[in-house]
Amino acid sequence: MDVIVTNLQHLAVDAKFIRAVVLQALRLHGYRTPPDVGVALVDDGYIRMLNREYRGGDHATDVLAFPLDADDGRAGENDVNEPVLGDIVISVQRAREQARQFKHPLRREVALLAIHGLLHLLGYDDETEAAASAMWARQKELLETILDTGLPPAGVPPHPPRRGGRDRR
Repeated sequence: MDVIVTNLQHLAVDAKFIRAVVLQALRLHGYRTPPDVGVALVDDGYIRMLNREYRGGDHATDVLAFPLDADDGRAGENDVNEPVLGDIVISVQRAREQARQFKHPLRREVALLAIHGLLHLLGYDDETEAAASAMWARQKELLETILDTGLPPAGVPPHPPRRGGRDRR
């Protein structure tokens, strides 16, 4: 089982770093053997096309998650035996803009988006205030724990997703 990161856009991004973030988040979530997760790094045009086709939103977003589960389309939060969780798609272009806006490194923003997408694969959603609050708390906890392990440099505390600014899956 593995985390495969594919860069489909022109900006340089450290794929090993993203892979390490996702693997660490899976371990912290209780996986002994990580399931397969794909991470695609794309530009705004590509993620806009995916968002339009699969979510009905004709706009670029920062992250989309495509869970793989034969029964209901989602990997269960407590189902740690799934060999494949699904795919995460991150707009590096949007991540760069958000990193500038929140005044932290691009690495941190991409890590945040990778964790956000992974939590969607694990069954979290942010459709309601209560669900979003639980998801954002877990996202913050994972991000801070992972950043403290020395993967990226420490920086500004993670920000909660803004309404309309995050994938609303």
